[in-house]
Amino acid sequence: MEKQRCGWVSTDPLYQQYHDEVWGRPVFDGQQLFAKLCLDGQQAGLSWITILRKQANYESLFANFDPQIIATYDESKVEELLQNPGIVRNRAKVNSIIQNARAYLKFTEQGNDFSEFLWGFVNGKPLVNRHLSLSDVPAQTAESEAMSKALKKLGFNFCGPTICYAFMQAVGMVNDHLVDCFCYAEVNQS
Repeated sequence: MEKQRCGWVSTDPLYQQYHDEVWGRPVFDGQQLFAKLCLDGQQAGLSWITILRKQANYESLFANFDPQIIATYDESKVEELLQNPGIVRNRAKVNSIIQNARAYLKFTEQGNDFSEFLWGFVNGKPLVNRHLSLSDVPAQTAESEAMSKALKKLGFNFCGPTICYAFMQAVGMVNDHLVDCFCYAEVNQS
């Protein structure tokens, strides 16, 4: 019998694996959160499966999202990246990863913990929702709006409230698996 998944998941095995093993699972590592925030920013205006299919290319081209390395990227590196069909070739989106790396480094070099900062928007533990259908799931919340404003104030971009909410869902700050999805209870127990 086929597992019951959230309604947004297609039959694509990559999408199913992402849903089953990654989406909604709490992530606490600051650099992994930085990477996911950057990837979610790349999604703006596109479907997540597009970015998911390009994730390995992003990881390769952006030094596994090492902010120390990304922060050194200059205009010639941007031009090189824009020639690569393995990523979304949008100058603003490519530049946003570099800008976000610099903002991340500035924040952490001041002794701040990026994970603690982000998880602070949900008081350090996942918010558990009980959605019965996709129409019940919001596109943004007061928490994602607050996170967006705070990130922008720190110098991050491509982090509007909708992107922040998608990020919060993806890294397990919010459990938005539908209640009939097999992951709903599984994520709540972890």
